[in-house]
Amino acid sequence: MFASASDKSHDGQIECQANRMTRWFIGVRKHKDGRAIVNATYSYTSNWQGARDYSAKRGVLLDGSPDVSQIIDAIHEVANEIAEAEHNSVEHIARWPILVAEAIADMPAENLE
Repeated sequence: MFASASDKSHDGQIECQANRMTRWFIGVRKHKDGRAIVNATYSYTSNWQGARDYSAKRGVLLDGSPDVSQIIDAIHEVANEIAEAEHNSVEHIARWPILVAEAIADMPAENLE
């Protein structure tokens, strides 16, 4: 994994006993040939009767050898797309900008010669 950021939320004190669970993820993978894959996932599960589970996935493949700015643009793109697909509260949607910043901060340092 080149860079990533994730978060999760659940009701109750103990995750394994939670009735509701929400997970967010952004990841960047770079291949040896230079290509990069940027993806984001969102999932919501509930054990409450009548509640529906929901998940969304978005991603983009960057061919060639993308530079840092192209990867950062792709991180923003997938986060914006998945935030629009998310079905939950404004509070949950507000986590995407935080995850974008964390994923960018997790990218390896570059030599600026």
